[in-house]
Amino acid sequence: MKKPKLLIIVLFQNLGEEKAYYAKSPAPPISGALLAGLTPPIVEIELLHEMIRPIDYTTDADFIALSFMDFCLVHAIEVSGKFKKLGKKVVAGGRYASTFPEEIVEHMDATVVGEAEGIWPEVVTDLVNNTLKKIYYAPIAPPLDNIPPPRYDLIEKDFTVPVVTEATRGCIYKCSYCQLNIKPTPYRKRPVQDVINDLLATRKLPLMKRKIAMLQDNNLGGDMKYAKELLREIAKINLWALGVQFSFDCLHDDEFIDLLVEANCGLAFIGLESLNEPSLAFVHKKQNRTGEYKELFEKLKKRGILTFTGMMIALDEDTPEYYNELPAKLEEIDPSTILLSISIPIPGTPFHKLVNDEGRIIDGNLSHYEGDHLVFQPKNVSKEDVFRAYKNINRVFYSWKNIFRRWLRFIKTARFKGNFFSRFLRGAFLSVMMIRISVFQRDHAREKVYQMAAD
Repeated sequence: MKKPKLLIIVLFQNLGEEKAYYAKSPAPPISGALLAGLTPPIVEIELLHEMIRPIDYTTDADFIALSFMDFCLVHAIEVSGKFKKLGKKVVAGGRYASTFPEEIVEHMDATVVGEAEGIWPEVVTDLVNNTLKKIYYAPIAPPLDNIPPPRYDLIEKDFTVPVVTEATRGCIYKCSYCQLNIKPTPYRKRPVQDVINDLLATRKLPLMKRKIAMLQDNNLGGDMKYAKELLREIAKINLWALGVQFSFDCLHDDEFIDLLVEANCGLAFIGLESLNEPSLAFVHKKQNRTGEYKELFEKLKKRGILTFTGMMIALDEDTPEYYNELPAKLEEIDPSTILLSISIPIPGTPFHKLVNDEGRIIDGNLSHYEGDHLVFQPKNVSKEDVFRAYKNINRVFYSWKNIFRRWLRFIKTARFKGNFFSRFLRGAFLSVMMIRISVFQRDHAREKVYQMAAD
């Protein structure tokens, strides 16, 4: 007897399908592949990432699972409506569904609140048995042991790095803009061997894709003892390249950096956020100190690790003068690449409460809360200042001349380990990675954000 089919969709199109933007991201979010890994074998599974391909409403799937962030809420409701008209059962989950279930429950056949591990097999069983409940509450902050590996084999071939997993959940810091602080849970760690098992569950992938992986933690360095233990074990499996995410203060620990090198870390995502100390204080990012940026970036460059740094503008302590100085300051501290965004007062965060209480929200359309729109009025800069700064920073930072200069500084500074051949290959691989990320960020600004400024 043929199994019913479940289509898992990770939504991305915040402005709707008629204004679809397909990102050139090298890696998918973990959510879809993890959910597929949790699904019992009573259904056939298909996985679709809307960031790279459109939804197929002619699918033969019986059930639809939607995972989405806050800025996709309106789109999620529309997608659900279309599928329900076609007779499909639709289940919603993800961070927004878990935070504000009351806003979506009437639009879905079922809503999952919380982390899926403790409840998803029950949901799928109820789907198959036609006993679906309207809402499912997962255990709050459960232990993270015995989570099965993500289904990397279901991830589209378009992604260069399909091997994505996580070692920890949560963060030890309380930045006022962060969604993790709406309903905070304790910082938790998975058993080290479980993470290693994930990184080795790649038998069905081509060799090139088996040997590159990303840990999509919010802050791997929240427990430094654990992080070091994990990196020592990852080093034993001889990945070609590893991407990790951690907070800036971790770079004070030289042993941690050395272990990143041993684990063949090639890319570190770090929350830079601002080069303006008052702006950092405004969002309670106490772990960052702008005077240390140059020295800490240099540490990673010397060890042959690229940096991809999140950076925000439109914070309350920003000024036009600061914006004018930013391109030169970025050149001085020399991050490899930056992810520039306009600050977002995400509903439920302390940041949102502040600007909302002061009557400074100018755009209540949740679809615009993705970092490409300006949805509130900062205290010291205008909308024109913000978009002018965004365009100028991207134009300067991601000019071909400056991309080449940063690449050359990286190659000259990096001390890759191994023989000449392995050093050459690693340098070539990281060069390609740096170019790809740079082009992705430049194209995103041109295709998405500049259009917002024009509107």
